Amino acid sequence: MTVNPLFKPFKLGTLHLKNRLVMAPMTRNFSPNDNIPGDNVVDYYRRRAEGGVGLVITEGTCIDHEGASGYPGVPYFYGQERLAGWGKVVKAVHAAGGKIAPQLWHVGAVRKAGTPPEGDVPGYGPSGMNVPGKVNRQIMTQQDIDDVVAAFAQAAADAKTIGFDAVELHGAHGYLIDQFFWEGTNQREDHYAGSIENRSRFAVEVISAVRAAVGPDYPIILRWSQWKQQDYTARLAVTPEELTRFLMPLSDAGVDIFHCSQRRFWEPEFEGSELNLAGWTKQITGKPAITVGSVGLDAEFTPKPGEEHFREAEPASIDTLLARLEQDEFDLVAVGRAMIANPDWVNLVEAKRMQSLKPFRKEHLGQLI
Repeated sequence: MTVNPLFKPFKLGTLHLKNRLVMAPMTRNFSPNDNIPGDNVVDYYRRRAEGGVGLVITEGTCIDHEGASGYPGVPYFYGQERLAGWGKVVKAVHAAGGKIAPQLWHVGAVRKAGTPPEGDVPGYGPSGMNVPGKVNRQIMTQQDIDDVVAAFAQAAADAKTIGFDAVELHGAHGYLIDQFFWEGTNQREDHYAGSIENRSRFAVEVISAVRAAVGPDYPIILRWSQWKQQDYTARLAVTPEELTRFLMPLSDAGVDIFHCSQRRFWEPEFEGSELNLAGWTKQITGKPAITVGSVGLDAEFTPKPGEEHFREAEPASIDTLLARLEQDEFDLVAVGRAMIANPDWVNLVEAKRMQSLKPFRKEHLGQLI
């Protein structure tokens, strides 16, 4: 199987990519100095751009809301010094021939009070639930919702000003936007809850505000998932009809590209079709879709029992991926752990030097190589 499908240019409005390969967003916790991305972070992203990736999507970077962060050492996306740090990242990636988008993030009720640097600030969620049925966080008021929507819009406007080529909104994996999507954590009694359309209302407001902030031509990516870190078996939509009801309001609000997170990209989403989540999303919306999920590795990221780190994995064939991309099932391919272990993963694949790829090991999480 030729690797040519991965190396066709991609164009969508103002976003022109030299190939179909995306660096997946991955939390790295290497910004402990007032949550400013430093020179080590600049070099980390520069190396992936030099390694051939068409689009870098950064690790999650927190918007300007007191409960947005849930982990120490993650970068923030507000404040003069933090934005200046991100500006250095953008310049480095562009100088290396790549394009870049920040992933804008609010962890919602995943936050535990006491997490530095905000300390006793609580986690916020639509119903104050990190997991279904357990109210142990702050229930968001309408003012809280309005403040978070405005913070997403401001972050997107700042991203455009700094020179990022697009923005990604983190609506997956049980974080804030996804907590509104998921009926298990959204038990509100207002217009943000109930039907799948109502549970999408918060995201629609965020997307609409971001669109107004960045203008009609600036690319907006939405990452979303069926699974949650709180429940890997969770599903927002169990039929194609329900998926249509979920996706179309988001598409109409202004999403340009859907980033469809699966743990294993090769798994079909619904019975009776081989299409994966990205394939169904593209078919329903007509919008480009990014597939992701253990690309280039022989094991998913889910830790084994008793382990806390991502699962170690060996390099694996990408023939199935190439065949599905050639069939136009999806448009772009995001690579995660394999690109942590191999900054030049893209160049090695293009050169057909698969035997040179290194396995992903747990020690890779402790360094920015």
